[in-house]
Amino acid sequence: MTRVFAGPWAAQILADFGAEVVKVEHPRGGDDVRRMGFPQKDAAGNETGETSSFLAMNRGKRSVALDIATPEGQDTLRALAAKADVFIENFKAGGLARYGLDHASLAAVNPRLVYCSITGYGQDGPYAALPGYDPIFQAMSGLMSVTGVPDGQPGAGPNLVGYSVSDINAGFYACIAILAALHHRDTVSGCGQHIDLALLDSQLAAHSHIAMNYLVSGRMPVRAGTASQINTPWQSFDTADRPLMVAVGNDRQFATFCEALDLPELPADPRFTTNRQRMAHKPDLLPLLQGALLRRRAGDWMEILNAAGISSGPLNDFGGAKDDPQLNHRGMWQEMPHPRAGTMPFVANPVRFSETPVAYSRVPPQLGEHTEEVLAEWLGTAGSTAP
Repeated sequence: MTRVFAGPWAAQILADFGAEVVKVEHPRGGDDVRRMGFPQKDAAGNETGETSSFLAMNRGKRSVALDIATPEGQDTLRALAAKADVFIENFKAGGLARYGLDHASLAAVNPRLVYCSITGYGQDGPYAALPGYDPIFQAMSGLMSVTGVPDGQPGAGPNLVGYSVSDINAGFYACIAILAALHHRDTVSGCGQHIDLALLDSQLAAHSHIAMNYLVSGRMPVRAGTASQINTPWQSFDTADRPLMVAVGNDRQFATFCEALDLPELPADPRFTTNRQRMAHKPDLLPLLQGALLRRRAGDWMEILNAAGISSGPLNDFGGAKDDPQLNHRGMWQEMPHPRAGTMPFVANPVRFSETPVAYSRVPPQLGEHTEEVLAEWLGTAGSTAP
């Protein structure tokens, strides 16, 4: 019963890990994200009716089309919930109660059900009834205030993170919470429970050390471009041909970094001896490092720095990431047969189990593709059509 990104992302992870996932959609139109993103095309260039956004979130699932506004649709969904371990929904807070599909109603027919509600603001509070999308939560959580070009530089101002980060974070939290609730049910209580998860809460929690920096110091975090809020040098530098990302993790690494740059005198300079001193004197330090890095190409510096144990890497676009030998060695770019497009490229699940490897069993489904199949398997109603 989830749409768009957060819930489908959580359910896709569970499907990758072996869960049987049934995506329940409205018979007319289905998930909104079926119409978002770039159209998928077959080898002849014909559109298949699916989009990049839907394909990214919905592999491994079967689609059942139900109209929950009808008594028949409600009865069918309750019957499915009676057989399920987990129910995920992202309607507005309280939105399913009028259909008799809220947590209390479904727990009455299946006390072992783990019921996960994903909303913008949670089930209670002054904003609970409000709609919301990722950019709102990026803005409200403080994320945009620390993302973008620093004040006083060309192009200064807050930026959105380049993908729906609050949805993806909420999906991760939902997946973890569902697994924890299942473990509690199976080892402690014998009963399911209700999970109340808000995108705004999830995004704030994901700020982690940046939020804690503020709580401990009282200093307001600021936009730092590619740089770290707490460590230096830890940012992008220009080289003779293209930008290079450098991350120096401690004082010992800083000394090694300076040796590699032929600046051996810098670590002894009292302005730069420790990270705290370097942070206090960044305006003095960075021009010295930048001048040295301009003497070679990025690829040359990566060889030198990585050999010295200093972390560095290119600022790839997705084409660069697609060609990266490490990502290809790890199998992060995958393809699977697709009945309408021929093949479907996708980014793999990054988890590698030693005993239970991730399996990609199904391409994202067409709307209602498995309605009769699922109702027959789960409810014994062979030949049924969507209520």
